[in-house]
Amino acid sequence: MKPELMNLKILLPFRIFAEKKDVSRVVAETPSGSFGLLPHRLDCVAALEPGILIYENESEGELYVAVDEGFLIKTGQDVLVSVRNAIAGTDLRQLREAVEQEFLAMDEYEQNMRSAMAKLESGFIRRFVEFHHD
Repeated sequence: MKPELMNLKILLPFRIFAEKKDVSRVVAETPSGSFGLLPHRLDCVAALEPGILIYENESEGELYVAVDEGFLIKTGQDVLVSVRNAIAGTDLRQLREAVEQEFLAMDEYEQNMRSAMAKLESGFIRRFVEFHHD
C-alpha cells in the first residue's frame, strides 16, 4: 500500500509557478529557522523568509526553489506556498546567490515605499479605533 503523499502548489502574485504531486517532504526557511513537512504532519501556517525551498518526490528526486518572502499553508495533503517571487534551479550556490541579490537586497525606493505604507496603515488603524470608540 502506497503511503499518502502531499500535493505542492507554489503561487506567485499573477500565476502558478509550480504544481507537484506525490511530494514526500518539504523544507522551507522561516524567521525561526528551517521548517520541515512530512505527509502526516498536522495542518499549519508558516511565514516564509527569502531562502531555499526544498521538496522531494519520487519521480524527480530532491528539487530546489529560491523563494522570496511569503506564506506556507498545509491543509490535509495539500501544501500551498504563496510568495512574491521564485526561481527554480539545481545548483544550490547559484540559487543562494539569487536569494541574496534579488530577494534580500531591497533598494532605497522599496524601503521608502514600505515605510510610507506602514505609516499609512498605522494611521488608518489609529483613526479607525478612535472612530470606533466615539
